[in-house]
Amino acid sequence: AVLPNNTRADCMLNLPPPTGRVAVDAKFPLEDYQRLVVAQEKGDLVASNSAQKAMVARVKLEAKSIKNKYIAPPKTTDFAVLYVPTEGMFAEILREPGLFEMLQSEYRVTIAGPTTIAAILSSYQLGFRTLAIAEQTGQVWELLTGIKGEFGKFGDMLEKTREKLVQATKTIDSAST
Repeated sequence: AVLPNNTRADCMLNLPPPTGRVAVDAKFPLEDYQRLVVAQEKGDLVASNSAQKAMVARVKLEAKSIKNKYIAPPKTTDFAVLYVPTEGMFAEILREPGLFEMLQSEYRVTIAGPTTIAAILSSYQLGFRTLAIAEQTGQVWELLTGIKGEFGKFGDMLEKTREKLVQATKTIDSAST
């Protein structure tokens, strides 16, 4: 699928129809994160707060960029994933109150770190397996409903055959008498 402005995400996951494709884009605002870590190590509260705000602003900017570039239903899903390269950066993003939720609700972007990306991908896989099972369950239910109808017809035919056999037995008994 060609995305708006002929853009390409770092990774596009093909999901079963009718879902589409989900973009996973890696962002490396390492310089913002490194300034934060250095300020925290020095115990410089002012620089730490400034670096945290800069990193949050950069993450929001990247999420907005991902939304504009890679979320294009029906060619793609209505959500995307922003991958950050380190667990520390991921933890700092999560530490900012409400940021994770805001990125999901406003930009339809989920943040993932090195550990969580595997969990996110596994949950997508499990979700679509469940969807496939649900669809197959519906097909099995239709088949069983059809079989139930056929068994009903078979039961009616057996009852008619039994009545004919009883009638034939009475006729034979009557003739033998």
